[in-house]
Amino acid sequence: MAKKFDFTPAPGRVIVKPLEEEEKTTAGGIVIPDSAKERPSLGEVIAAGEGRLLDNGQRVEVFVKPGMKVLYGKFSGNEFKYGGVEYLILREDDIMAWQS
Repeated sequence: MAKKFDFTPAPGRVIVKPLEEEEKTTAGGIVIPDSAKERPSLGEVIAAGEGRLLDNGQRVEVFVKPGMKVLYGKFSGNEFKYGGVEYLILREDDIMAWQS
């Protein structure tokens, strides 16, 4: 389960810690360096803002909670570093699938 995070995302936003893939090796045994690896698209939700506000004034509840694993687009969101750890802040709409 995710630990307490010092920031609360804006409404409709989610903070995700990308989960790194295991080190990749080619069939010939060559290790692929970090610089050639693809950006992760799987992460763990660390914090979720309150739901986004609709035009009619109602708030739509965020469908993910801290600790859930999510799939998101490879080029979605904005990266930032906090406490030496890299995070990603996504719009709720950028999440394509989740696992409780």
